[in-house]
Amino acid sequence: MDKGSSNKGAAGGVGFCGLLTIAFIVLKLTGVIAWSWWWVLSPIWITAAITVGILLIMLITLIVVAVAKTANENKRNGR
Repeated sequence: MDKGSSNKGAAGGVGFCGLLTIAFIVLKLTGVIAWSWWWVLSPIWITAAITVGILLIMLITLIVVAVAKTANENKRNGR
């Protein structure tokens, strides 16, 4: 093993949602399930929606904290 090709904890591969999506696609294409494609691909879009929701909550929290901090500093300085 040479020094340039060491793998330092790099994780990769398909996660649970990816496997679930693949399973749903296979079941849909083989005719086992008659779901809409929206539901077949739902593990992808539901995960994306949850991620966007969490990011929005974090952004809103940061904005509220920054505004409160600025208001508190202005109040302390007598502005």
